[in-house]
Order: sequence, then C-alpha cells, then structure tokens
Amino acid sequence: MKQNLTHIALVIDDYDKAIEFYTQKLHFKLIQDTILSETKRWVLVRPNGSNECSLLLAKASNEDQKSRIGNQTGGRVFLFLQTDDFKRDYQNLLDNNIKIVKEPSNEDHGTVAVFEDLYGNRWDLIESKKTD
Repeated sequence: MKQNLTHIALVIDDYDKAIEFYTQKLHFKLIQDTILSETKRWVLVRPNGSNECSLLLAKASNEDQKSRIGNQTGGRVFLFLQTDDFKRDYQNLLDNNIKIVKEPSNEDHGTVAVFEDLYGNRWDLIESKKTD
C-alpha cells in the first residue's frame, strides 16, 4: 500500500495576492492556475525543488471560511518548510520583510525559526541536523 499527501488547502482572501507572496517572497513555484468559475480557481504552489506536497490556495467563499484566514490552526505553527540552507532562506525572509515570530534557534532536530505568511499563518523554517 502506498499513500501520500498531495495538497494542503490554505484559505486565502485573494488568489493573485497569495500567488505573488508565495512566488515572489518565498520563491515557491506556481504549479497550476486554472479558472474553474467566475469566482473559483485551482491554484497550486510548492517550494522550489520540491516534487511533493503542494499548497492549494483556496479562496474563502463565505463568512465562516473568511473567519479562518490566517488562523486555521488556532495560532499554532501550521506548515513546516524544510531547507537545505537555513542562512540563505532566513535572510530571504528578512529581505522581504516577512514577520519573524521566533528568532532562529538550534534545537535537537536542527536550526529553526518561526515566521508568518501574509495572512498570519505560522510556519517553521527548518534545516535538519546533518547525520553522518
């Protein structure tokens, strides 16, 4: 048996604003942007160099969904961005004025910092410790 996660829906308020943030500031790759109706698109982005799970940018369509934008997990870290170069990607966060919630620290599992995306969702930026 084989299973894997393919997409994680991220509730947003505006497709183009979200695409711009993820592709221009986090340097994600736009995988797909398909118009489904006058108000709905199928938009997938994922980290550069990744062929795994994508973010499905899902525009809120009612008040209940709009109330979840930026707080899908009650303020906990929601997404985890693994990097092969923490220093480079942390500097990119700073250069793009992305809000840092927790400064870098060295943990048992590696170097980590917490940042917020344009909606306030919390992310871990992680470079795992090298194992010999």
